[in-house]
Amino acid sequence: MKLPTDPAANLATLIRCASITPAEGGALAALEGMLKPLGFSVERPVFSEHGTPDIENLYARRSGNGPHLMFAGHTDVVPAGDEASWTHPPFAAEIAKGEMYGRGAVDMKGGIACFIAAVARHVENKGGPKGSVSLLITGDEEGPAINGTTKLLDWAAARGERWDAAIVGEPTNPDTLGDMIKIGRRGSMSGSVTVNGRQGHVAYPLLADNPVRGLISLVDALLSPVFDKGTKDFQPTNLEVTSIDVGNPATNVIPAKATATFNIRFNDTWTAETVQAEIHNRLDQAAKRKKYRTGKTPVDYELIWRDRPSHVFLTRDDKLIGTLRGSIKATVGKEPALSTSGGTSDARFIKDYCPVVEFGLVGKTMHMVDERVALADLETLTQIYQRFIDDWFEQG
Repeated sequence: MKLPTDPAANLATLIRCASITPAEGGALAALEGMLKPLGFSVERPVFSEHGTPDIENLYARRSGNGPHLMFAGHTDVVPAGDEASWTHPPFAAEIAKGEMYGRGAVDMKGGIACFIAAVARHVENKGGPKGSVSLLITGDEEGPAINGTTKLLDWAAARGERWDAAIVGEPTNPDTLGDMIKIGRRGSMSGSVTVNGRQGHVAYPLLADNPVRGLISLVDALLSPVFDKGTKDFQPTNLEVTSIDVGNPATNVIPAKATATFNIRFNDTWTAETVQAEIHNRLDQAAKRKKYRTGKTPVDYELIWRDRPSHVFLTRDDKLIGTLRGSIKATVGKEPALSTSGGTSDARFIKDYCPVVEFGLVGKTMHMVDERVALADLETLTQIYQRFIDDWFEQG
C-alpha cells in the first residue's frame, strides 16, 4: 500500500472536504485513511454540550518504546465567503503557478498534511520513530472551542495518555517559512459593559439620563492609561473596544441603555484574575467621575465577562525548542525568531499537559479569499518536521 508521503496530495484530499465549523465534512475520515496504513490506532470521539453543536474529533497514536510526541491541529475551516470572488474554487485544491488554492490550505490543513507526510517518510525509511507519536485533531478550533481540543485532552488523559512535548501546526510564519516559532501566547479575555440610563426626549435632557455620557467615561478609563509597557517575552497588554451599541434608530430619543464590548490581550505582568480586578477598579473609579454628567449620580453599570479567559503562558523546554530551531536552520538556513505575538490557539489548552510550541506554514492568506500555499513550502515544511522527528526521538 502506498504511504501518504506526498504533502501536496495529502492536502488536496483534505481541502476537498468542506469541513466548515462545525461540520466534519469528511476530513477526519480522510485523516483516518492516511494514518491507519502508518500503524496508527484511530479513535473519533464526539463531544457535546448544551447550546453548542456536537463536534467530532480525532485522536490517533502510533505506539513505541520511548518518549511521546504530540502533533495537534484542526481540520475545521472558516467559511469561504463569496465563492464567486475566488480565482479558483475554495474546495477544489486547484494548482496554479506553483500554488495550491483552497480554504484551509494554510490554516491549517497544510500543516497536518506535512506532518503526516513526515511521519510516513520516517516509517518508510526507518520503520518508525523510537517512541510514540500521536495526532490530536479537532473540528472546533475555528468555532467556540468548547467540544474540541480541551475535551479531547481530558478524554485522552483519562485513558492514561501522557505526552512529553507537543507541536501545534498553526501557520506561524509571517513572511517566509522558517521566520518564527511561537513559544507562548498572551492571555485573552472579552467582556461587555452596559450602562443603564433613563430614556427621554433629546429636547428635555433634565428629564432623562443619557447612558452614552456615562459609557464614554467608562470606555476612556478602559483605554487609558496603558496597562503596561510589555515584558522581556511579551508585547504590551492591549485592550480594544470592539463594539458600541445603543440599539436606538431614532435621532430625537435619548436611549435607555448603552453597551461597549471589549477584548484585552494581556502579558505575564498579569493573571486573568488581576486583569479583571484592574478593570473593575478602573470602571468603579470612572463611574464616580461626572465630566459628562454634571449633577448626576454615579454611573449605573454592569460588567459581564464573556466566555472563559485564555491564560498567558510561555514554554521553556530546551529539547523541544532547541531541536525545532535546529531542524529549521538545517533545512532553510536561517535561525527562526522565538515569539509570543498574535492571538490565541489551542496551545493554550495543551500547555497544561506538556511543553508546547507552534510552527507551521506562512500565514499571509489565512481566512482570506484565495487562501493558498506554495507547493515548495509544503515540501520544505515536511522536511523540517521529518528532521525534527528524527532528532527529537534520537535524544531519547
